[in-house]
Amino acid sequence: MTINSSVRWPAGYFEVLDEAQIPKRQQGFYAHWVRQFFARCLGQRRRRDLGRAEINGFLQLLGEDETTADWQVEQAQGALELYYERFRGIALASRSFTAVAVPIGPLPEKAADIGAKRPIPKPRGVTPLLSVPAPVAAVPPARKADLQALEEAVRGALRVGHYAYETEKTYVSWIKRFVRYHGVRRPSEMGEAEIHQYLSHLAINERVAATTQNQALNAIVFVYKKVLQRDLGDFSDFARAKVGKRLPVVLSRTEVQAVLSRLDGDVGLLARLLYGTGMRVSEGLRLRVCNISFDRNEITVRAGKGNKDRRVPLPTVLKTSLASHLDTRRALFERDRVTNMHEVELPLALAKKYPQAAYSWEWQYVFPADSVSQDPRSGRTRRHHMHEARIQRGVKHAARAAGLTTRATPHVLRHSFATHLLEAGQDIRTVQELLGHSDVKTTMIYTHVLNSGPLGVTSPLDTL
Repeated sequence: MTINSSVRWPAGYFEVLDEAQIPKRQQGFYAHWVRQFFARCLGQRRRRDLGRAEINGFLQLLGEDETTADWQVEQAQGALELYYERFRGIALASRSFTAVAVPIGPLPEKAADIGAKRPIPKPRGVTPLLSVPAPVAAVPPARKADLQALEEAVRGALRVGHYAYETEKTYVSWIKRFVRYHGVRRPSEMGEAEIHQYLSHLAINERVAATTQNQALNAIVFVYKKVLQRDLGDFSDFARAKVGKRLPVVLSRTEVQAVLSRLDGDVGLLARLLYGTGMRVSEGLRLRVCNISFDRNEITVRAGKGNKDRRVPLPTVLKTSLASHLDTRRALFERDRVTNMHEVELPLALAKKYPQAAYSWEWQYVFPADSVSQDPRSGRTRRHHMHEARIQRGVKHAARAAGLTTRATPHVLRHSFATHLLEAGQDIRTVQELLGHSDVKTTMIYTHVLNSGPLGVTSPLDTL
């Protein structure tokens, strides 16, 4: 091994890069990775005491960052190996390091500043932090997983099962993270041991919430059962994230009125519908013209959570404003017809069963987007419904303007709907039906935030 005689940084390191025939235009990037590595490990141990375990932890962090390209991770690996083996004269492969758990956190600088933004696999040989058993040894490059082919297979299976698009994105993301964690190995060559290891890593190293860990498990089990057609073993003994008891955030009637009074237009109407009907945000956004019955004073929620339909009451106070909104919406639909942009997405196979329904007024979204966009699944350009970020920003800004200290979101309006109904004496079974809960135990959580029961007692301090 050729060792650089100069120990000055960075001049000596650039001499090493010249000897290694690294192009001049890339040498600044190599030094950039070395600086990032030490900035992340600063304060843990001396620089010469850091080694392969810490380098692997740093490369793992880069690999999990979807804004970092694969060539950047490989470049960072080469930069650190050249630093230790050629610049410092420390042979990484022959040293035995005591692994330490390096805190996982944001990098000092975004790696995306110098590279392409696209999901990437981790380089071969990267191992996780040593709080859980190290991954199985890396396989030869020829046996690496084809992430693009895997993604296409997973998306195809999800669409056959009529999963929601958000679920599709989430599952694909988790499956890619699982594969990258194990050095981009093929899922078909892994099994229960690797799944246990990754789930334990999420709980111990990344300290994710229990629901997040369960979400990762569901995604991984899906790819094995539905894509690879393999039955998996028992998953009862992996390290589970702690499950805490959480109460829903609820606004008082005065606070709800203060928020709604500061919202107008489409966002204001949608927010009032969410509070007045208890719909989820996604259900309100996907509401179609044919789902509203003014004569029966009801709204039909189609394909809600769990692919279930239900009916909710149409607030009488909103009938006039909703009818006026639909008149404006009809005018937009007529303008779209002129430009042949009036097609709307239909659920499941209705577009094949009723070819003209996608172009009819009845199936249009009640709350449309401001502009047309390309459907990520079909690739067709058409007008979709309003983006959820718009209602989220609107409620957030309104709550801030009202001086609320409670964290208010559109979903909090659903919590407030249920709680205020129970406070008014409505029976819990009716509230369960209106919310679309499968089990009454889910609805009973709102009884813990009522102004009765434990919260209805008089404090001893008030009796002094």
